[in-house]
Amino acid sequence: MSAARILPWPLVALFTAGYLAPYLLPTTVGRLDTGLPLSATQAGAVGSALLLSSAAAGFLLASRVERFGARTLARVGLALAVVGYGGAALTDAVPAVVAGLVVGGFGSGTATTVAATGIAAHRDPHRISTLGLLAVSALACALYLTLPHLGPGHDQPPAAIALTALAVWPLTGRLPLRTAARTAVQEGSRLPHRRSGLVLAAAMLCWSLAQNSLWGVSGRIGLTQAHLGEVTVGAVFAVSLGAGLLGVIGAGALGPRLGRALPVGAGTALIAGCIVLSASATDLTSFATGEISWNTLYPIVLSYLIGLAASLDPRGRWAVLVGSASSLGTAAGPLAGSVLSARAGFPVMGSVLAVGLLVIALPMTAVALHTGGRALLPGTVRRRGGTPAAVVAASAGAPSGAVPQIGAPEQPVVEITVDGTAAPVRPAYGTAGPRHATAGAPGAGVR
Repeated sequence: MSAARILPWPLVALFTAGYLAPYLLPTTVGRLDTGLPLSATQAGAVGSALLLSSAAAGFLLASRVERFGARTLARVGLALAVVGYGGAALTDAVPAVVAGLVVGGFGSGTATTVAATGIAAHRDPHRISTLGLLAVSALACALYLTLPHLGPGHDQPPAAIALTALAVWPLTGRLPLRTAARTAVQEGSRLPHRRSGLVLAAAMLCWSLAQNSLWGVSGRIGLTQAHLGEVTVGAVFAVSLGAGLLGVIGAGALGPRLGRALPVGAGTALIAGCIVLSASATDLTSFATGEISWNTLYPIVLSYLIGLAASLDPRGRWAVLVGSASSLGTAAGPLAGSVLSARAGFPVMGSVLAVGLLVIALPMTAVALHTGGRALLPGTVRRRGGTPAAVVAASAGAPSGAVPQIGAPEQPVVEITVDGTAAPVRPAYGTAGPRHATAGAPGAGVR
């Protein structure tokens, strides 16, 4: 998926459609608890099933986007999201709601996979991921302000996700179809930077688990521990996501100036403190402070982690695999948060999650330091004082996969047959001296 042939807005739209379900997780789980005959733990398990289905889509399709085509997979994912979430919104039967959310989750994961692959192939993956986080944060902020005024019921969050997927559908026409030549060139290529990718994937699983363990029960913390109403909790979430917009804008403006290690390591440590504050909140002030500060930092660190994963492989496979590992942690988050809070209480849950974040900040920072010198442009081979070879190759019309990477395996040599008339054979050189011209030859009689 060449960055030169893909405008970023379809990728941003797909990113938004895929990430909206995790962003609406607190209100989705909360309304399953209040609108259907489900306990809080059962509602958290349904939310985990939704996100687990999304993660499964990423693992299954990580290396198949180019084989099936970005446009085809994006439309399949959006169709599954519309059918699944729409069906869950139109029924009150618990088995049908669960089935619809699982199908919709697979569709969300498919859309996210296509978006992550395209973002990784872009020349500036951090900028595009920042735009995606900006879009999904803005949309989620608007929905948190709107949904409480539309009445109770479990149907509104999945309906909003289904309508978003339907609105994104027309933009898929600008995504490429399957490119046979590029697929043939890259078929069988090895996954680069395996150690760094595996460490990052494992750390991201735990990182997302901690984040969504709190996010999945944040609504209940506000309602039961801080003694706030649903409208007030929704307003706090909206303001929090609005602050997240400012954080994303700041991350986009800052870009790679600080590298990736400092935002990832220090940002994760600050998030740990915000989780402790939010989980121990007993009034509006402490609850709002914890949620707003946490949601300001979360998308900043996430944007750098997405860019870090995208830089490990220009085909986007590590971006998808790391994102899918993150989705596994996200999927387990609501259930883990529900179990921890039910057995130990919200404050103890927050302390446990904070300690876990501080531990996993170390390997994530190490990966960011280890890979910090690699350029974001896929396939770039720099010479001292020269132009990146990938830019020259792209301007000459060469396929993106034809540019070797440092440390990559040697590329196979392909013989090319050139049609044309063979050049005439020169006669053997003789002794020096005048020659007699042959009759009828060009230049006859000329010495």
